[in-house]
Amino acid sequence: MSGHSKWATIKHKKGAADIKRGKLFAKLIKQVEVAARTGGGDVDANPTLRTMFQKARDASVPLDTIERAVKRGTGELEGVNYEPVTYEGYAPHGVALYVEALTDNRNRTGSDIRSLLSKNGGSLAEPGAVAWQFERKGVVILPRSIDEDELMLVALEAGAEDLVDEGDTWRLTSDPSELSDLRAALEEAAISFDSADLTMIPSQTVPLDTAAAAKAVLSLIDVLDDHEDVQDVFANFDIPDDILQAAAT
Repeated sequence: MSGHSKWATIKHKKGAADIKRGKLFAKLIKQVEVAARTGGGDVDANPTLRTMFQKARDASVPLDTIERAVKRGTGELEGVNYEPVTYEGYAPHGVALYVEALTDNRNRTGSDIRSLLSKNGGSLAEPGAVAWQFERKGVVILPRSIDEDELMLVALEAGAEDLVDEGDTWRLTSDPSELSDLRAALEEAAISFDSADLTMIPSQTVPLDTAAAAKAVLSLIDVLDDHEDVQDVFANFDIPDDILQAAAT
């Protein structure tokens, strides 16, 4: 899990480039819109919307842009009807992939994902073939400099399930429904964190011990992540720190 968790942190830091291209904004706005359509526009009554709203704010999406997305989701403004869809597959070296997308054309997106996988050494799997290897969790990544006892005290009272030392970071995990409260508790205690998001944690991992193997898998993930309909790509690889840093540059 260590390598996968650190790759998520690296992707978070690389997100600034996506912001400049506008791609991250577009994806976050879609997530807000769909959350509002599914559970209503009240962030206090819709925890998914609350999470997506905060995620968009963290990425510096303008408040009025987010609010318009909420209104499109609730029908107050006209908008495209995006629907969530997931794809399961494999990257090179047997790494499992779980892809979450939002689309207004399932046939187009499905064809695109199949093509991207096949052109980059991967393959599409049947529904259910991969999903069982992942569990949805709230995950908060924090600087390792934070005192463990202080972090434990605040986090456990706020619903955190586990605290893991990732070397240069801490990783807090929680039930998805507890992520908003956990985040709020950390902010109230003035404890800084690098990211707080819903993710899919693999129950088992595939070790990638060479730079060539790591680059093949990470390149495919980047290609998938760059597709306009793809919101998240989760994988069950584990890469040693030195190889991960080299492959991510």
